[in-house]
Amino acid sequence: MQLKRSLTRMVDRVTRRDPPVVRVLRRDADRGQAYAQAALGDLYRKGTLARKNYAEAAKWYRRAAEQGDAHAQFNLGVSYTGGRGVPQDDAEAVKWYRLAADQGDGLAQFNLGAMYSSGRGVPKDLLLAYMWFELSVARGTEAAAGSRQTIARQLSPHQVEQAEKLAREWKPGALPEISPQRRSA
Repeated sequence: MQLKRSLTRMVDRVTRRDPPVVRVLRRDADRGQAYAQAALGDLYRKGTLARKNYAEAAKWYRRAAEQGDAHAQFNLGVSYTGGRGVPQDDAEAVKWYRLAADQGDGLAQFNLGAMYSSGRGVPKDLLLAYMWFELSVARGTEAAAGSRQTIARQLSPHQVEQAEKLAREWKPGALPEISPQRRSA
């Protein structure tokens, strides 16, 4: 994790005047290194190498995401949510957010909460929205606390307890089954 943070800081400082760094990233990305592919995605998304190129960013994010890179999975989800570089597709965004969320990515968990709270790409489900916001808060995503509170105001105290239990019992890769009887107040 420390290496990933160091690489992220390095990529944030890369400019067009850093050809050796860019050459190394391109070489490693072409060799299939997920960290370099995700980093190139960031550089294209931010417009660091040239003008912003969302299609090129999405291409590199996909390569890294398919190798399991949570940062790339999250950013590919963002690409699909906004239709940047790929066709807008909420269901596809949810797929990539879920893969990143299962690895503990707090921002992906936050975005999943938002998707469930609005019914974008998934059926609207306030219990699952609360659960994802709760998990995101536990990962340090401050904005998730306000969203969790907004959802809590729409749920009964019993439903909030259920959603908190879902968060405590959550395991990567498995969405909890909630019967209609358990959903009721």
